[in-house]
Amino acid sequence: MDIETYQRFAEEILGFRFKDINLLVTAFTHRSYLNEHKKTVKEHNERLEFLGDAVLELVVTEYLYNNHKDPEGVLTNWRSALVRTESIGAAAKKYGFGPLLRLSRGEKKGSERGRAQILANSFEAVIGAIYLDQGYEITKEFITKSILSTFSEILSKGTWLDPKSQLQEIVQSKEGFTPIYKVIVEEGPDHDKTFTVGVYVNGELLGQGMGPSKQAGQQQAAESALKVYAG
Repeated sequence: MDIETYQRFAEEILGFRFKDINLLVTAFTHRSYLNEHKKTVKEHNERLEFLGDAVLELVVTEYLYNNHKDPEGVLTNWRSALVRTESIGAAAKKYGFGPLLRLSRGEKKGSERGRAQILANSFEAVIGAIYLDQGYEITKEFITKSILSTFSEILSKGTWLDPKSQLQEIVQSKEGFTPIYKVIVEEGPDHDKTFTVGVYVNGELLGQGMGPSKQAGQQQAAESALKVYAG
């Protein structure tokens, strides 16, 4: 895909022209692509992802702090719901990030779960690229339009509730213990790992979960354990 394709995407979808279009191209470049094109490609998107993650969290935190007077714990759960993999992956899909991803031939044939994680990572990398190229205010506008616009729906559906937090409250009140999470199995290559995580209460396994990250596995394990208490 040529440079002009990425510039058209910036103008038509993001609403501005990149000063340094290579930043945007890098934001869509997965590590696996670099491995197959070492002579022509010098950088993948993980550093931009690292930066974009921090900028995304700052913008969301600032919005919640300025617009809501709720306790810290509630604000933290709302923020987690807004910036979690599923939320930013959905935004990436909505904005048509998929066809712009630069992936290795093997990664293109990867699992749906792995692809969802790559999309979410690219979303954070694009935020990092926008921040470097356009500054904080333009980046804030993009995050407001793509992520914060979903907040009312998250509130109305109750999807901001964090299973780990719910489980901790229930276990501490009923058992007097704090749940402990342990990785049971770690499988797959570095770019497409799967973690099986167990949640234990007083040494007893209450639930298991799987995910592309330890955090995702923990959330699924907590959801599984919550069913034990619901039953």
